[in-house]
Amino acid sequence: MPHDTSDIEALALLDEPVRRALYDWVVAARRAVSRDEAAAGAGVSRALAAFHLDRLARSGLLDAEYRRLSGRTGPGAGRPAKLYRRGSRDVAIALPARTYQLPAELFAAAIEQSGGPLPPEPLRMAAHAVGEGAGAAARKRVGPRPSRRRLRGALLELLDERGYEPHETPSGEIRLANCPFHALVEDHRDLVCGTNLALAEGLLDGLGSGAVTARLDPQPGQCCVAISRG
Repeated sequence: MPHDTSDIEALALLDEPVRRALYDWVVAARRAVSRDEAAAGAGVSRALAAFHLDRLARSGLLDAEYRRLSGRTGPGAGRPAKLYRRGSRDVAIALPARTYQLPAELFAAAIEQSGGPLPPEPLRMAAHAVGEGAGAAARKRVGPRPSRRRLRGALLELLDERGYEPHETPSGEIRLANCPFHALVEDHRDLVCGTNLALAEGLLDGLGSGAVTARLDPQPGQCCVAISRG
């Protein structure tokens, strides 16, 4: 029986340097961007950017939408621009084939059916311990008396390594552009968000960042955890 090769074909598109640069720039923008913006960001011509962006959109790696950038409507408002943002499709490859989402769904459902708060205390403690261990190891690397800036850099690196795609807001708050457990969020939100929070709290405790706290603050298109100064 033939296997679905669409994920392999989608990821293979990123082996082209210009296409990869455009994809990375669009993802880093964290918003819908125009062809002109993407071309300028990647340092290529608009025509070349349009070609590669459309290839990425056809594969599902990017989503395309149309919107008038002027904000005006009606006659004389101009044609809507084609904008691109990170695709909503999940793309993953495992050779030989492995399916981890099904057992994750089963585990999550079984935990929720056991009753009690979410996440249950053993899971919360386990997530906190994993985060604390990683944070403590990072603390050793930055030295016994690290500056606040170095601690913050270590925290951003830890979050990035775990797929959260952290970024700093103008106010200094750290927001997470991606939830690594996104496939479970829709059906098991309280469980996933609580686990993310426990992991983040463990990272902070391991780093010794006592003046920084993590909290739940769900926002569209982002992980539910926000990190800011207490």
